[in-house]
Amino acid sequence: MFDLMPFGKRREDAFGQLVKSFRDVFNDAFQDEAFAPFKGSMMSFKTDVKETEHAYLVEAELPGFQKDDIEISYADPYLTIKAVRKEDHSVEDTKQQIVRKERRYGEYVRRFYVQNIAEDQIVASLKDGVLKLEIPKQPNPGKKRIQIRDDI
Repeated sequence: MFDLMPFGKRREDAFGQLVKSFRDVFNDAFQDEAFAPFKGSMMSFKTDVKETEHAYLVEAELPGFQKDDIEISYADPYLTIKAVRKEDHSVEDTKQQIVRKERRYGEYVRRFYVQNIAEDQIVASLKDGVLKLEIPKQPNPGKKRIQIRDDI
């Protein structure tokens, strides 16, 4: 399972826990509405990752997104899922006033460190706000045994 990992979560040792603690502190600090303009690059979404003998299965929660709002790309060794939600400016009635605004707009991004996959065979589908990816593994991940020569 070490071939597919969320980017930035590769280390689970003491240093990794320290980094996670700092990240949690900063995330909590940025929950304040005053920081809303800076949140766009930090927004993420929840995913589940499963592994079978032949593939990785990723399910991402993206409620309210359409197929055209989502971009999936692979640049070895990172798989990136990006979803963009644009703010709706259709209400131009000056008699309305926003009392509370909780819906977020901007880019939602997740990156996964993944190697030894058949990138040209990745299959994606979106139904009921859940993006599903099937990422086939390469049959032979390229391991090669190197022979030691006797003539040196």
